[in-house]
Amino acid sequence: MKKLICFDLDGTLTQHRSPLGEKNKAVLDKLAKKYKIIMVGAGNAPRIYKQMNEYPIDILGNYGMQESKIIDGKFTIVREDVTNVDKQFFIDKINYLRAKYGYTEFKGESVEFHTTGMVTFPLLGTKADIADKVAFDPTREKRKVLYPEVLEIFKDFTVYIGGSSSFDFSGKLYNKYDAIVKYAKENGYALEEILYVGDDFGDGGGDSHVRLGGLDYVEITDYTTLEDKLSYLF
Repeated sequence: MKKLICFDLDGTLTQHRSPLGEKNKAVLDKLAKKYKIIMVGAGNAPRIYKQMNEYPIDILGNYGMQESKIIDGKFTIVREDVTNVDKQFFIDKINYLRAKYGYTEFKGESVEFHTTGMVTFPLLGTKADIADKVAFDPTREKRKVLYPEVLEIFKDFTVYIGGSSSFDFSGKLYNKYDAIVKYAKENGYALEEILYVGDDFGDGGGDSHVRLGGLDYVEITDYTTLEDKLSYLF
């Protein structure tokens, strides 16, 4: 019997960086009547909360570096782990990768430094159009070309082929599996009572640690089919 259902956001509940639609909001509402539901995302908790149109839900953001809850009706960050990173190291190495692989044109910033210490390498830049991001690398083939070298350069970090057009870097201790296990222990859930719902379980994917850790999961290949995939839980 499952008691805790953990959701990814982009590609699972929504299109990448797009608002939560009414159909999948209704799915969450149905599930919330029977289970505890939480979000476990790569993005930061405020961004996830805003993208979900302020849906009242616990959020584990930045691969578990951040946790938020709704307290007295207000969005509240209750934990934020911060690691210090050598920003110049990331800037220099990402500039090298851009020059080597031809990603020298981009919109916005070349590197995104999050307050937690997580880092994003957005190949199209931080201000790229959402439509361009979605269309850029749907099969991940473009990023898989860089992936071995990215892994080697950033071997002291956990490296994710993130979102639709980026790489994410977090401390070695931070990933969705460990974030869920920590939350479960703190809130009294056994591992067999947990179900994870995501779209990115392949090697290097944001949900890959959930698969490797052995948690039960449901893979969503198209966010518009979420209701059908989870109807057995209603």
